[in-house]
Amino acid sequence: MSEKRVIVAIVYHSGYGHTKKLATAVAQGVDKVENATSLLLDVDEAQTKWAELETVDAIIFGAPTYMGSVSEPFKAFMDATSPAVWAKDFAWKDKLAAGFTSSASRAGDKLNTLIQFAIFAAQHGMHWISLGLPPANNSSTGSEEDLNRTGHFLGAAAQSNADQGPDLAPPVADLETGSHLGSRVANAALQFKYGKLN
Repeated sequence: MSEKRVIVAIVYHSGYGHTKKLATAVAQGVDKVENATSLLLDVDEAQTKWAELETVDAIIFGAPTYMGSVSEPFKAFMDATSPAVWAKDFAWKDKLAAGFTSSASRAGDKLNTLIQFAIFAAQHGMHWISLGLPPANNSSTGSEEDLNRTGHFLGAAAQSNADQGPDLAPPVADLETGSHLGSRVANAALQFKYGKLN
């Protein structure tokens, strides 16, 4: 077994279970990458593991988009990082960061949430990793099964019908998009830490 190892934390809030399902898919994407391990934490648990979060190589942030913004519990987590992380020697500086979000609408102002994550990461001196997929399902040959069917670049964005629970939504394509993001961040973390592997 190689000595090379990275840990990617996924810190998320989920109000109704849809974002938790997406967070799990992101973690599974991390775990698909050889020498990478995911650490899945909801925002409440994350606030009890500041020391552990200082040791990870990357953090992927996730929250539903409510009223055009991150959910209140995730914003509380963001604010808690000011004394716990930022004021403590800029403790997340040079870690990698990425983000994912979900809402009931196809657009749903999800881009604003992803921008919030990116600015939050920048305030901590982190390096942002984009989704790395072209927009899909934007032509007559496109499909709802395409990865990145919602057409976001900054991070993974899922859409879940408002009248469906997490047993049915988000759809497989959005979960696979989240998994892609997890794998992309894990591979980037390995490259950032150890240099180009291939």
